[in-house]
Amino acid sequence: ESPATSTLELVQMSEQAAMDLSSGIAAFEAKHFSRAMQLLSPLAEAGDADAQHRLAIMYQNGLGCARNDEFAEKWMRAAAEQGHALAQHGLGFMYLEGECVAQDSAQAAKWFRLAAEQGLAGSQTTLAMMYEQGNGVPQDAEEAAKWYRKAADQGLVNAQFGLGIMYANGEG
Repeated sequence: ESPATSTLELVQMSEQAAMDLSSGIAAFEAKHFSRAMQLLSPLAEAGDADAQHRLAIMYQNGLGCARNDEFAEKWMRAAAEQGHALAQHGLGFMYLEGECVAQDSAQAAKWFRLAAEQGLAGSQTTLAMMYEQGNGVPQDAEEAAKWYRKAADQGLVNAQFGLGIMYANGEG
């Protein structure tokens, strides 16, 4: 087998994976969860973070499959550890709420911070609230205001409100 054939085969496999991912996401968005599970599972197993994140959501909510906390956490963590911001937010939420994992506010703050640092406004606002309340992190009005401001600058109304309340109370 010549190297050119191997390269061509790799390109074809890569194109097929991209088509399967696109089809799997389309099925997910159309709420055809069984089909999405069928298309995305092999991609998740192969390490695709988008596929892993969507599988986690399906397992977490019993969409196209039986609800399975263990698989939900496994796939959310796999995607989050690859730097997938929405998965980092999702894992943070799991820890904050004690859903699929044992409740752990410090772990929640860790994952929200990673997503917030990538610019995810929802994570920035949640992290701000955690600093404001001292939940999983030391209470710190300046840090809370910093994260509220970052989310508010993206137009997130909840963050603008939170920042306004802090200013009204002479904080931040």
